[in-house]
Amino acid sequence: MDANTIRKKFLDFQVRHGHKIIPPAPLVLENDPTTLFTGSGMQPLLPYLLGQPHPEGTRLADSQPSMRLQDIDDVGDPRHTTVFEMLGNWSLGDYFKREQIENFFEFLTKEVGLDPEKIYVTCFIGNKEYGIPKDIEAAEIWQSVFEKVGIEAKIVEIGSADQGAERGIKPGERIFFYDDRENWWSRGGGIETTPLGDPCGPDSEVFYDFGEDKQDVEKYGKSHPASDGARFMEIGNQVFMQYKRNEDGTFSELEKKNVDFGGGLERISAAAIGSFDVFRISLLWPIIKKLEEMSHKNYENNTDEMRIIADHLRGAYLLAAQGLEPSNKAQGYALRRLVRRAILKALDLGIGQEFLGEILPLIAENYRDLSNDILPKRTQVLEVLSREENAFRKTLNKGMKELQKMSARSQILSGEELFKLQDTYGFPLELSVEEAYKLGVNLSDNYQDEFEKALEAQRERSKTASKGMFKGGLADTSDKTVKYHTACHLLLAALQQEIDPKIEQKGSNLTPERLRFDFNIDHKLSAEELQKVEDRVNAWIDADFPVVFAEYDKNYAFDTLHANGSFRDRYPDRVTVYAIGTGGAEDEPSTMGAGLVSIEICGGPHVKHTGKLGKFKIKKEESSSAGVRRIKAVLE
Repeated sequence: MDANTIRKKFLDFQVRHGHKIIPPAPLVLENDPTTLFTGSGMQPLLPYLLGQPHPEGTRLADSQPSMRLQDIDDVGDPRHTTVFEMLGNWSLGDYFKREQIENFFEFLTKEVGLDPEKIYVTCFIGNKEYGIPKDIEAAEIWQSVFEKVGIEAKIVEIGSADQGAERGIKPGERIFFYDDRENWWSRGGGIETTPLGDPCGPDSEVFYDFGEDKQDVEKYGKSHPASDGARFMEIGNQVFMQYKRNEDGTFSELEKKNVDFGGGLERISAAAIGSFDVFRISLLWPIIKKLEEMSHKNYENNTDEMRIIADHLRGAYLLAAQGLEPSNKAQGYALRRLVRRAILKALDLGIGQEFLGEILPLIAENYRDLSNDILPKRTQVLEVLSREENAFRKTLNKGMKELQKMSARSQILSGEELFKLQDTYGFPLELSVEEAYKLGVNLSDNYQDEFEKALEAQRERSKTASKGMFKGGLADTSDKTVKYHTACHLLLAALQQEIDPKIEQKGSNLTPERLRFDFNIDHKLSAEELQKVEDRVNAWIDADFPVVFAEYDKNYAFDTLHANGSFRDRYPDRVTVYAIGTGGAEDEPSTMGAGLVSIEICGGPHVKHTGKLGKFKIKKEESSSAGVRRIKAVLE
């Protein structure tokens, strides 16, 4: 069964069980500064998991493309990718553990056709220190599910992954209790790092068994589900949000409990074809076959290079299809890095010619069922990424010339010099070493240590420079950050009223210390203009306007209420609209609008009255990119 079929079956299955299908969020969220990219299916839904009503109701499902660049160094093994597709379903205070577990098991075994004998699960062992009991309920539901299909399912305690590697598993054991490092979900990770005020809870992970012969006991220890070995692969995780962390650090049960399910489409597809290698699924294998054809080399002997190319160009296509272009900043830099790493690996395979024109059309065809904008963007994506390919090949030529100059000056090159080649010209260490060998140039005895030292120094500089970036917004629900979120709405309204009604928000980044707001305009704002904007925001704060919200049909929100909002086509049919001013979102739609100073489609959260914000002060106005300016401001 191919991946596109599994995606469709999942969404159809969820509809039959009462879920509304919501459109996937963009990989780059214009108004969500929490991360560079959408990193999970639940990320765009966080306000609703925190308690805000969703316009589409209490049962939701989608298939969400996601990107996690923290996995980039792991790409090359059989199961890690930087971009992946997360099948998700949610219950917002509706059904809970039994319905979720039974439905997911039915989907895997009846819809996808997985052998139930190869399915293993884990549950939370509990934590006495914080008064969180063992999740016996989930374990016993799983036991009954297996018993219904005639499978013995013993429940056993493992504890930690290290204990699992020592103990292994025995015949008949199928349900395993692990500690909070494996089976507890919070935005902070484990129990101790659960943020105050956040929903959290135990999770139950589902694994597929690819056979005992896949386990590397010498490297990973004895077989058990949470092992890093190749026998078991996690294919889905059911988070049961039933607790909240209180201000004093304790935990209490939520009145309304949520289910947050995420299942990796690539991994489920790999299980469906019985291969631990996710690069053999229908979304990726055509790319691998094309690389074999172009390089005249086989996949088995060049897995790292071909996997990296397939993964990185898939991610690059999906980013470029949303209008992102390679650059040296933030998301644009990540796109540039994906394309350039793919080009370098192509060179390793002996593919020296421009090759994106051969690969990108395959990706477009593979993902044509994901959204309506994949195929129509083919020409645009090819043009943008080919331009980057050509520029990088010129950069590599410059790096080669610089290496030749260095070798002419000295017959021994240091690690610092090799790092300069990478940092300045994008000339990777491996390529420098190879070319130095060809030129007959010696390298210092400890060039690798010198290179790593220079690299680490740069990382520390980058951390210092970017401290606080992409950490605000909904990743931090402190009172201060919520205030800045509301201030962003007022700032946009003030810019539209005082400067130009055509101004739109092009991005934001919030921390508890300040807001950063990007907007489209073709000139630098004067001191007088900035003062007008600042004064307007403070006047609205002093007026102590109410901040309220209501749900509307999307077209009504845009066309009648004229609400601000990005990515109109990606919003669901029902949207949440926040209004600031007199008259309010609690009024009838026909009267809403009178006296309002701001109206936006937004997921929240916000303060309830503008008077809580304090004094608004613009600290800086600067260029962000072509046609986009940036304001940095604080609340005093």
